Amino acid sequence: MMIRLFLLLIPLLISLQVSANSLPKQAAIPGGVVIVALSTDLIVKPIVKLRGKQVAVVQHEEKWVAIVGVPLDSKRGAQILSVIQNGKTSKVLFNIEDKAYPTQYITIDNKRKVNPNKLDMTRINAESAVINAALRHWTDKSILPLPFAWPIEGRVSGLYGRRRVFNGQPRRPHSGMDIAAPIGTEVHAPAEGIVRGVGNYFFNGNTIFIDHGQGLVTIFCHLDRTDVFSGQVVEQGEVIGTVGMTGRVTGPHLHLGVSLNDTRVEPRLFFPAR
Repeated sequence: MMIRLFLLLIPLLISLQVSANSLPKQAAIPGGVVIVALSTDLIVKPIVKLRGKQVAVVQHEEKWVAIVGVPLDSKRGAQILSVIQNGKTSKVLFNIEDKAYPTQYITIDNKRKVNPNKLDMTRINAESAVINAALRHWTDKSILPLPFAWPIEGRVSGLYGRRRVFNGQPRRPHSGMDIAAPIGTEVHAPAEGIVRGVGNYFFNGNTIFIDHGQGLVTIFCHLDRTDVFSGQVVEQGEVIGTVGMTGRVTGPHLHLGVSLNDTRVEPRLFFPAR
């Protein structure tokens, strides 16, 4: 009986170890992710913040580590984490290097998608509050469901971080990556999580936000159809919608975004190499 129980426990222990050891790839650059070692005191979990925003913390190799999303506007050099543990506050530094992102020139036929009118701006401002609420939702979780699985197969048509010029006018850098696919292509959840928002937005079109815990959120934009609802629990591989060309687009594709500590970061750091 004891041998049988031991044999049953082996796959479970292996599974837990793999899950605990799964971290995103590291890139110490603006828009990247940095893994910062914190403490070997595993009894009390530290609270970590960057620029006032809480950062994901998990156990890894018998210590606490912070998984930090680096803002795209960060300058080269030292970044400061605020760490609270056992009632004491300390500072932890990590360094980042420069990263030169290329510029992408795009022509949009619908001029309002480049220069919204007053009514459009009223809608955009209202939508921003809803989007921010989804991205800033904090769900405590001991293990993050990494690595992610790719939501679709397709050609990468737009990389993260590119500085974009629409109709000759500079706009914000690209906050995710674009994967070209035919309209109607099924989009799958990259990991287990809770849907924190489903809506149609001026720029993003039909969009879904999935909360994977501790400020880690995946974003799916320009969908043709959405098959989930806010508050729904989804599992890895579950169909959440289909590829479309809603919002500000030049063709059918999925905009895939990853937000960590309310910072849009390079999605490819969370997925297997293509």
